[in-house]
Parts: sequence; structure tokens; C-alpha cells
Amino acid sequence: MSEQDQNKSKVAQTEEGTQAFWEANDIFNKSVNKPAPKGDYVFYDGPPFATGLPHYGHIVASVIKDVVPRYWTMQGYRVPRVWGWDCHGLPIENIVEKELGFKHKKDIKEYGIAKFNEMCRQQVMTYAAEWEKIIPRIGRWADMEHSYRTMDKPFMESVWWVFKSIYDKGLVYEDYRSMHICPRCETTLSQQEVSEGYKDVKDISVTVKFKLKNPEKLGLKGDVYMLAWTTTPWTLPGNVALAVNNDITYSVVSALEKELEGSEKKPVSKVNINSIAGAQFIVASSLVEKNFENHDIQPEVIKEVTGKELVGLEYEPLFDYYSNDQHLKNHENGWKVYAADFVTADSGTGIAHEAPAFGAEDWELAKQVNLPFVQHVNFDGTMKAEVVAFAGAEVKPRSDDDKVRLGTDIAVLKYLQDHNLFFSKENLTHSYPHCWRCDTPLLNYATSSWFVNITKIKDNLLDNAKNVSWSPEHIKEGRFGKWLEGARDWSISRQRFWASVIPLWVCEKCKTKRVFGSASELEEASGKKIDDLHKHIVDEVTVPCSCGGVMHRIPDVLDTWFDSGSMPYGERHYPFEGKEQFDAVFPAQFIAEGLDQTRAWFYYLHVLAGALFEKNAFQNVIVNGIVLAEDGKKMSKKLKNYPDPMEVVNKYGADALRLYLMSSPVVQAENLAFSEKGVDEWLKKVIMRLENVHSFYELYKGELAHDAVSTSENVLDVWILARLSQVHAEVSDAMGKYQLDSATRPFMDFVDDLSTWYLRRSRDRFKGDDIADKSAALSTMLSVLKEFSKMLAPFAPFVAERVWQSLKSGNDVESVHLAEWPNLAHLTSAKVEAEGDMQMVRDIVTLALEQRSKAGIPARQPLSKIIVHSKRELGRDHWFLVHDEVNIKEIDFLVSEVPHMTVVLETEITPELRAEGLVREFTRAVQDARKKGDYSPSDKPALTIDAEGDLRTILEAAQAQILKAANVREVTFGPVSDATILEIGESKVGIVLLQ
Repeated sequence: MSEQDQNKSKVAQTEEGTQAFWEANDIFNKSVNKPAPKGDYVFYDGPPFATGLPHYGHIVASVIKDVVPRYWTMQGYRVPRVWGWDCHGLPIENIVEKELGFKHKKDIKEYGIAKFNEMCRQQVMTYAAEWEKIIPRIGRWADMEHSYRTMDKPFMESVWWVFKSIYDKGLVYEDYRSMHICPRCETTLSQQEVSEGYKDVKDISVTVKFKLKNPEKLGLKGDVYMLAWTTTPWTLPGNVALAVNNDITYSVVSALEKELEGSEKKPVSKVNINSIAGAQFIVASSLVEKNFENHDIQPEVIKEVTGKELVGLEYEPLFDYYSNDQHLKNHENGWKVYAADFVTADSGTGIAHEAPAFGAEDWELAKQVNLPFVQHVNFDGTMKAEVVAFAGAEVKPRSDDDKVRLGTDIAVLKYLQDHNLFFSKENLTHSYPHCWRCDTPLLNYATSSWFVNITKIKDNLLDNAKNVSWSPEHIKEGRFGKWLEGARDWSISRQRFWASVIPLWVCEKCKTKRVFGSASELEEASGKKIDDLHKHIVDEVTVPCSCGGVMHRIPDVLDTWFDSGSMPYGERHYPFEGKEQFDAVFPAQFIAEGLDQTRAWFYYLHVLAGALFEKNAFQNVIVNGIVLAEDGKKMSKKLKNYPDPMEVVNKYGADALRLYLMSSPVVQAENLAFSEKGVDEWLKKVIMRLENVHSFYELYKGELAHDAVSTSENVLDVWILARLSQVHAEVSDAMGKYQLDSATRPFMDFVDDLSTWYLRRSRDRFKGDDIADKSAALSTMLSVLKEFSKMLAPFAPFVAERVWQSLKSGNDVESVHLAEWPNLAHLTSAKVEAEGDMQMVRDIVTLALEQRSKAGIPARQPLSKIIVHSKRELGRDHWFLVHDEVNIKEIDFLVSEVPHMTVVLETEITPELRAEGLVREFTRAVQDARKKGDYSPSDKPALTIDAEGDLRTILEAAQAQILKAANVREVTFGPVSDATILEIGESKVGIVLLQ
């Protein structure tokens, strides 16, 4: 036995035995293939990568995806559960790059794309075997034997079909625009991918002096500068214009040196005073004070002008790398002032530096006014050779060292200072986007890309979203709804390698485009057999064009989220296989993933379903939050601040972990600070208590004939069945709303009621000689345990199975997971009254016992009576419960319209009550002695009592009561040797038990 097996708890070992039973008897497949009168219930499972082991995020999602299908299977549906693997994209590429020691994209090209892709293929399933052990061990049922993979030809062919379908609908187009790129990965990113990588960083902002060529147009003479502010100094070599707002008022400011005396004199820290004093500057009027407050100069406003008056002014370029190139397209429009609505006076100077190659708004302005296009940075984020002063410098390198990361900005800043172009600088901390995979700072970069036209179908997408139910509900109009409302066209082309390709071929001669929607279409057009649809294969496939030219595939691959959004079709190889069956069950009834997927998988599923079918892809969604360490911090392998999931399973069992997670806020998209104490609580209060109740039933069921249909009129039996019905209603209602926490939490209270109230109050009935009453108790318990095991089955499948297996009869199904969801409608009629009366009993008992405790009177000491002030009298068939629990002789009810029920306990102890209390105390002590002597309930030893005085008299008078209560065959009195000494009241008594 391995060390890991030795460390497994008994509950974990028992669960593994149950798992072995399922596997040996093929229970999962039987549950999928059993009769399904209500038809198919479809859920989509977002496939994970197998390049790492499952963490708590995977486990939460997996348990959700197990609970819901199990429940709907019991409701009479067929719920297929085919596993999938996510195989494409940057996560895999980054792993291979790291293994090969690659730093740049060019390293991959030099190595060979074919070899690189084949290495990616080999890396994909690294931990698949571990996943195939762990997922079943947490109780999740999924068909992993027939799993699909996004890198396999059938899945990729469906992706081609999706692309061609929406292309043919006019929803795909190519455009050139400014968007975010990762310079290390050398690829564009989508709006969603960019949103995932924002983090606060330190940066430098700089205010730059742009010297006007024609200040006389403003009636000015001398050196006049327009001040523009930027947080990206590295973009300044690409400046081709300045932008102002027509409606903003600007001031022309003359800078005079302040006259300071004595101690007021201080060195100028941020600017060379000689470069400012005597000059004139143009800045938004509302920002004059802010821009000059850090200079030892006195700003004097000479005049004010509107932004409109500034439009058309020309200025001297900061750099001459491109301004001297007269062949530059639209050169005549460059280095002038233009009007733009996006310019504000909220910060900076109210004047924007325009570098159209590096900003979305800049690019739009460039298109409107035909600015020259200057892109002085390569796609890999390095300065081009013609930018001599900074050639080869990385503009935003990935580094934890601020000096390295800001190196190019600092170099540009120094250049500005050396050339009298610098006005001021400021250090700032702001949120900046980073690559979601490699953590490199992103660049806004104008380049070409293929887009899905979200704008064109957005109204339909918004309408479809109304048909989706979310848990928690606020996600619908909140995080998902807001994201959908603000969605922009989706950039789907990536300049990478290991991914589904864009199946678009272009003629090198006439530029005719052709899109292929299947491998067979490409085979027919090219005359070549196509067995693999990856880039390094299909890029070698050419297609003859009708013009006599040759068609080649465009080099880009698809955004991996296009794979993810195509999952419903790729999973089933739609429409090439099972088209009618798929069409009949689309959209899916259910999906579930983490909160981050509202802007990712959920969104892309919705977009592609809308584009393809004008439908929503799913009907019900459960969104889970993040599992954090117990201290509320992010779980970190490096910090070791959380327990390994499988160690938790081996210690507490999968059922306890499942119940803990499903009852927590994490299933309502809130974060959960993981606590082992929480798992332990569910183990002890539900799993172990239920096992104890079950063991008690097994101990006393004997040979007495009984079945699971109880017609008992005993108030305890009626009540526990009513409680079962109540829990059934709560769980069923919550599951119908996909609120798993509300469905799970009632289990703990019910098991507590079953164990600490029903069973404790019924023990004597199970042990007693009243055959009819014992049979009623056994029948009730059997009914409760069988029906409750069915209700618990989706949530805690292991313990539910164990209970079922020991209770099932010849007419019952082989496994609880093949059973139907309970129908407890026949119990509803008695529910309200039974629950109301029992709750009143328990309220009276609680109040009375509190008074006992305050008075210091032990529970075994009988008292004469209690007086209950309440709005109604308790049914008399419940009085015996109060008598027994409170240990009183009488109950007096005073019925009136009191605001709250009150209880008055009579605490006077008569000699008769005292004697009765001593007898109870004595019999309890004898019962403890029986346990210590390892006597079983069926053993009836002889009891000899050695007592003196009043206590002996009292015990002799109670021999018949002691005989029954202590479960002994005879009671005798006399001196004994080797006696067990008991303290009863203020006296001591010796006893001996003999078999």
C-alpha cells in the first residue's frame, strides 16, 4: 500500500469502493441510456487544457456540471456528458516556447513551423491521465473515453463550417485599424483578451513643446509653443499632428521668471528655466495653473483663443525621421493642428499628440483628414532602423524592473531635454493592459485584421439574451448585459501558429477570395487529400484560380475563442454528422463556468449562435466565483497557502467537499475563502450523522417485517415525513432555478432534525416491545432514508449510493443514480400542521431547558409542571414530547393574544420528585457502565447494587423501572467486591454487572 493510500481516511476509502462499484457495473452509461420519457437535456461543457492539473476552480465547475446533469437525469431526461479537451492557442505555444528557450516569434520561424506545431500537439495531453483519475474521484461522471479534442480534424472542420457560414452572411470583413497587439507574441488580441490583462504599473507622462511655424496667424511674435501631454513618450517619433477641441478655450501664456528672495530661492527641479522664461505657450485655459505650478515661473495670460482658431496652424516636427520624406503619402497634411471631439480638458493640456499608428482615436482622425501614416515601431515592439536615435529599442519590454521597462520612454525624454523640446514630466501609476498569457505590456498598433461584424447583429444578440436565465440573476443585466451592450467588432485573426486556421484562400494574381467550409471542399478544389487542417499542413495546399493564377491561404490563424464559441458544433462534428438530432435540441438547456467567462466563453457562444441561427446558444447559466485561500488572498503554489484538492478529498471525502462548495457563495459568482473547517463541518454534520442514523436503523431492523410505506399516525413519524416533504420542495424549487446553494443548504438542517430529534426521540420505539409501534418507526425510517438518498444523490453521490445499496429491495433499481426523483406529493397534506406543532414543541422545550440551566437543575431531575402562555394550545398528542424532553409532570396552557410565547417552569423539588430524579440518574450511570463493559443491546447482564440509607430505599422501590431502563435480567442488593463506584446525588453506590 502506498503512503498516499495509507493516509486516506475511512470515508475516502469507502468512497473509492463505491466508485469501483459504479465502474464495475457501468452505472454511468446505464444512467445515460436508461429510458428518458422527457427526451434529451443538453449541457455544454467548456473543455479544459490538460497542460496543468485541476485546481479548485476546475473542481467547483466540475461539481456544478455533475450535480445538474444528475438531477435532470433523475427528472426523466437523457443527459449525454462527453468530455472535451482544449488544445489550441497561446497557452500551449508559450509552454513549447519556454521548453525550447525561445524569446521571440522569429525563433519559431527559424526552428520551423511544422516542427513547432508538432511539439505543441505532443504537449497538449501532458496531464490527461491525471485528469482522468481526479475528475471521477470527485464524483463527476463524464465520458472521457470518447472525448473530443479541439485539435482533431472533425472539430476543426466544424470550425471551418462556422467561419464560412458567417462569411457567406456578410458578417466577416478585413480592415486596417489600431488595436492592441502583444509585441512578444506578435499577434493582435480581441477586446475580451485585452480586458483580462489590466494591472497597475508605474509610467512616465511627459508634456512636450511643439514650436509653431506661423504664430503670426494668432497675432503673436517670437517663440510660441503648443503644449501636448502624453503617457506614451515612445510614440512621439510617430507624431504627425496635434488635435484640439473647437469648443475649448485656450490661453496664450507668457512665462516670466519669479522673483524670489532669501530662503524662498530654490533650484529648478523639473525644467531648465532658460528654456521656458520669455517663451509663450498655448494650453487649455482651465489647465494653466496645473501645468505651471511646478515651475519657478510666473504664468501671464496674454490672450485667449478658441480651439477653432488654432486649427490649421503648423508646427515644427519633433523628429525629422519622416517629416523630410516628401514622398510620404499625405505628407502635405502632416504636422498641423486639427479639431477632434475626443479631445477634452479633463487632464493634460487640452491638446492631444496624434500618432495614428498607435491609437484608435488617432487612427480615426487620420482617416477623416488624410494624415500621413508613420509607423516607426515594428510589430515585435522594437523601434525601426530609420529612427536612428532609438533603433532596435523595445518600447514596452516585459520586466519587473521599472528602469528596464521604461528604458525607451526615458531615452525619448532625454532626447527631448537635449533638444529644447521638453516642458515637464510626471510619474504616474495607472491601469495598463498586458498580454493575458505572457504578461508583456500591450501596444496600441495599427494593423490589418479580419473581424466578425458584431455591430451588424448586435440588436439580435441583445434580443436573444433576454431568453437566457442566469444564476445569480444580476449577471444578466449586469456583467454580461453591459459587456454585450458595449461589444465591438471581434478581431478574429491571429498571427500565430498552433490554432484553427482561417480557411480563406486568395489568388496572388487577381486577388479573388475563396472560403472553404470543409476538408472535402478543399480537396475537390486543390486535388489533394487533406487529413489535417493545421497551418503547417494547409499552408502548403494551393488552389488554381479561374484567372490562371494560384490561390494561397492567408497566413493568419483564428482567435482560439473562435474554437471555444464553435464548441457546440465541433463537439458533434456538426453539420457533417447528426444534424437533425442537433437541430432538435439546440439551444442547450444549461452551461456553467466562472465569472471571467461572461466576457469570454459565454459571450463567444452567444455571438456565434446569433450569427449562425439568430438564436441564443444556451438557456440557463450558473456562474461561479473564485476560490481563494483561507486568508482571502489568491491561491498560490509558491506561497503554499491552500491545501491540495486531492489531499482534502483523501481526508474528508469528495461528498463533504462537494456539499461545502455547492452550499457556499461561490456558486452565486461570489468569491470563497476556502476553509477546511467548512468541509469538516459538512462531513460531521451530514455525512457522518447520516451514516450513524443508517447504522442505527440497520442495528434494530432485525427480522421484523416492514416496508418503506409508512401509514403511522405517531406524531414523530408524521413530522419527519413532513420535514422530508418540505426539504424535497425546497431542493426541487431551487434546482429548477439553478440555485445550487439554496438547494444544498437544507440538507444539513434536515439531517440534524433526523438525527438529534427524530431518532433521539424514537430510540425507545426502535428498542421497545410494542411490535406495531416498532414496525411503524422502522417503516418510517426506511422510507425517509430511501427517499432522502435519492434527493442527496446529485449532491453527495457516494454516501447516497452507500445508503441505497444497503436498503434497496428486489423491486428497486440497481443504483440510486438510476432512480427517479422522489414524488412526495402524498405527504404534503399533513405537512403544515405537523411542522407547526412540532416547532411549537421544540420552542417550548428550548425555553424550558434554558430556565432549567439558569436554575442549575439537571435534566434528569423531574419537575412538577410548566405554564405556557401562547396564542394557541399544543395538540395533546404532542404533549408527551414536552413531558419527556423537559422532564415535567404537567403542562398548563394559558391561551391569549400574547406577542410572544413564554414559558414558566415550576422549580420546587418535592421528596417524591427528588427520588425519581435519583433513579433516573442511577439508570443512566448503569447504561454508561454497560457501554464501558462492551455489552451489546441484546446482552442482559445481572445487576448487583451496593447502596445504603435513603438511596437504597429509593432504588429498591424502583427495581422494576431499573430492570427495564438498564436492560438487565435481574436486580439484587447486597455487599459486593470489585464494584464500580457511582456518585448519585450526594451519595455513592457500588454496582457489578455479570453476564
